[in-house]
Amino acid sequence: MVTPAPVPAPLAVPRAVRVGYGVGSVCTGTFSTVPGLLLLFYMTNVLAVPAWAAGLVVFLPKVLDLVLAPWVGRCSDHTVSRLGARRPWMLVGTLTLPVAFALTFAGPPLTGLPAALYVAVCYLATATAYAFYEVPYKAMAAEMTDDYHERSALLQWKMVFVGGAILLSGSFAPAIAGGEVAGYRLMGLLVAGVLLVSMLASFFGTARVPGPEVTEARGAGPSIRAQFAEARSSGAFMPLLALGCAQMFAAGVLLAGAPYFATYILGDPGAVTTLFMCVVGPLLVTMPLWVRLSRRYDKRGAMALGSALFAAGAAGTALSGSLGPVYAHLCLLVVGVGYAGLQLLQVSMLADVVAHDTLVTGGRRAGSFTGLWAACETVVFALGALVLGWLLGAAGFVESGGTNPVAQPETAMAATLYGGTLLPAVFAGISLLLARRYPLTAQALAAKRVSPTGE
Repeated sequence: MVTPAPVPAPLAVPRAVRVGYGVGSVCTGTFSTVPGLLLLFYMTNVLAVPAWAAGLVVFLPKVLDLVLAPWVGRCSDHTVSRLGARRPWMLVGTLTLPVAFALTFAGPPLTGLPAALYVAVCYLATATAYAFYEVPYKAMAAEMTDDYHERSALLQWKMVFVGGAILLSGSFAPAIAGGEVAGYRLMGLLVAGVLLVSMLASFFGTARVPGPEVTEARGAGPSIRAQFAEARSSGAFMPLLALGCAQMFAAGVLLAGAPYFATYILGDPGAVTTLFMCVVGPLLVTMPLWVRLSRRYDKRGAMALGSALFAAGAAGTALSGSLGPVYAHLCLLVVGVGYAGLQLLQVSMLADVVAHDTLVTGGRRAGSFTGLWAACETVVFALGALVLGWLLGAAGFVESGGTNPVAQPETAMAATLYGGTLLPAVFAGISLLLARRYPLTAQALAAKRVSPTGE
């Protein structure tokens, strides 16, 4: 008979470290929002880029993340420096991301395919810089506490900053950009400044965050194939990644479609701000509710509930053409409540998977797992914009370079309405079904902590 080892007390996280870590997600929230919301529309309606080409520009730079993000994660697992393992890589992103972002929206005197090529080069540099910051930043979450439920409470800080960043950037960026090149240029500069301040604050604020035990890091070398093999060896990571990808795709389509929905379905380009506030506003007020739900129904049950709300709200929005803007806003508010839960639970469950893997293998692979997650997250999110862009192009969407939207054929209007609502609803519903395959619960993790060998 094996005597269970005593369970160590959860690692306490000082408030200053929680805030220092959380403020870094102002960058992640802002960066995931502004290009996702405006980049496709900026190219098709300001730079006169064909919709099919604009979709490729949004998507292809993110394909690099399939190689880059896992590589950065693996390197940060093994980095030894006086700044720690994660923070040197964060600093590289901090010094390069703002410049590349501003250049993306600088609006050179180009239109059509030449403009698409310029944006593609700048956005490739932007996506590269973001990977250097985001991957090690996410890896820190699994190293800050050993407690299953405390992770959700800890990540409330992150999600509050994410919610504030998404709400403010999603509200003010479209208003500043307007419909002209000069507005987008100013928006790019201002957002770049926000990114710089957030990343610097997090870099200095996380100086006391524990780093990985590099000498205990196990597993294969830094090849991508080896890292995917490691990921497949985790019984919890792949199911979580599958449901997360379905949710990311749904969110990517919904976000990219918002400006088109406001402009062509509601007939009010300015409505994109209020629609967006309905989707992201709940992030600021429902976090305590989702933490309680995750405790009562476990994270798997709460994730299923969030997916159901997202799917129901998105499907209901498809009726907005006949029921009007008030109805559309109410439906997107339901989407927002579900989306808030998905955002919190994704990062919390990923941290649980990393902690479980550490107990099983005895090594530290947080960077590898978060690198793979970040790679899939950015690629799949951008894939949503690509699919929507191709759908609009196939439906005959007419690109323009002026401030006034041009008349669209009925097929393009239908693609704008149903593609931007029913497609996200379907994939949110798929994620609900996939949530049932996720095996890791509070009891399972607690049992593994008591007896890592499973005895």
